[in-house]
Amino acid sequence: MSIIHVNKDNFDSVRTNEKPVLLDFYADWCGPCRMVSPIMEEIAAENPQYLIGKINVDQEPELAQKFHVMNIPTLVVLKSGNVISQSAGARPKADILAMLKG
Repeated sequence: MSIIHVNKDNFDSVRTNEKPVLLDFYADWCGPCRMVSPIMEEIAAENPQYLIGKINVDQEPELAQKFHVMNIPTLVVLKSGNVISQSAGARPKADILAMLKG
């Protein structure tokens, strides 16, 4: 499955998805964000049971504020619309998968 680019227009449909949702808050200029990006692509390709979304904090500051994103990358896992896990900073694939499995 591919990664969905999340914005304020499609956020509600992503948030209420029946699958667990992994959101990656990032910016194009952020080095650690660029390190996490290929990991997110791998997770999306290998795990169709999850919905993977990316939110550009420069383009969607309201969504970043809603999740109290102070540092990027920030990863947020939602289940049934509720935050079950949130982590700031680059993480290895195993840690991100562990967040999803909660």
